[in-house]
Amino acid sequence: MAHRRHGRQRDPRDRLTGRTPRHAPSAAREQKDHHMSKIAIIGLGIMGLPMAKNLVAAGHEVTGFNRSQAPIDALVAAGGQGASSIADAVHDADVVITMVPDSPDVEGVVRGEGGVFANAKPGALWIDNSSIRPDVAKELAEEAVAAGFGAVDAPVSGGEQGAIGGVLSIMVGGSEADFAKALPVLEGIGKTIVHVGPAGAGQTVKAANQLIVAVNIQALAEAVVFLEAFGVDTDAALQVLGGGLAGSKVLDQKGQKMLNRDFAPGFRLALHNKDLGIVTAAARQAGISVPLGSAVAQLVTSLVARGDGALDHSGLFKLTAELAGRE
Repeated sequence: MAHRRHGRQRDPRDRLTGRTPRHAPSAAREQKDHHMSKIAIIGLGIMGLPMAKNLVAAGHEVTGFNRSQAPIDALVAAGGQGASSIADAVHDADVVITMVPDSPDVEGVVRGEGGVFANAKPGALWIDNSSIRPDVAKELAEEAVAAGFGAVDAPVSGGEQGAIGGVLSIMVGGSEADFAKALPVLEGIGKTIVHVGPAGAGQTVKAANQLIVAVNIQALAEAVVFLEAFGVDTDAALQVLGGGLAGSKVLDQKGQKMLNRDFAPGFRLALHNKDLGIVTAAARQAGISVPLGSAVAQLVTSLVARGDGALDHSGLFKLTAELAGRE
């Protein structure tokens, strides 16, 4: 299967020259210019609400549903519409987006008499932007297709700021045809959009993403504790580290939060704990070891177990500092 980024294939020569590929707009991109969709989005949380607002700004007709009313009101204030139920939100939608915390939440939203599959119109496209188990994503996609819908699993990375800025990285699993249909919508919320394989593949890549992010956050936390122990100017240290091989988006986005001890959630530890559970379970199923990931998963679980699950995942710093006797 060809892997596509924004619907375009990269010329192998570009990897040698470093040139940015320039091709004619894809059919999906041209479609975006001429057709705006009716979109229902289920789940208006830290990520879902700014995503919905960006889809409104992109010109789509967006209807949102959430278990609490305040985010619905915020969407309406931004030019969207509110719904009183899932069925109310999806009945006339061309595209249904789900953005909820975990596998059981997605199952609860799409299945049953009041769910998406029972109430969306035939031929609608279901995009799941949640981060869930790959096997559940594949199973639900098969149910969606059997019910007459298109389906892609399209988990996102970039945190709250990426959602607000509309620059999320989106890894998409599903058929080529459904990816092409989803692309004009996904371009309203993301910057890097890559078709990574069949149903469930998006969630597999997202699990790998969460593994990399967790290990990086832990390494950054240890580095900050190390620097502070020697009385180094940590602002200056992170600035120069960010310009070298140690630089990363994790350092850019989480370093200052650690220095300030500001762990207001952009992505909660409880959710990263869930994601690392997906990683470790999938690794066991595949018969492979993820030693660093497993160790960090235990640290995250410890923080959640003691009541810190609502903190940003940069809150890993708290436990790291305590283990070092620095807090």
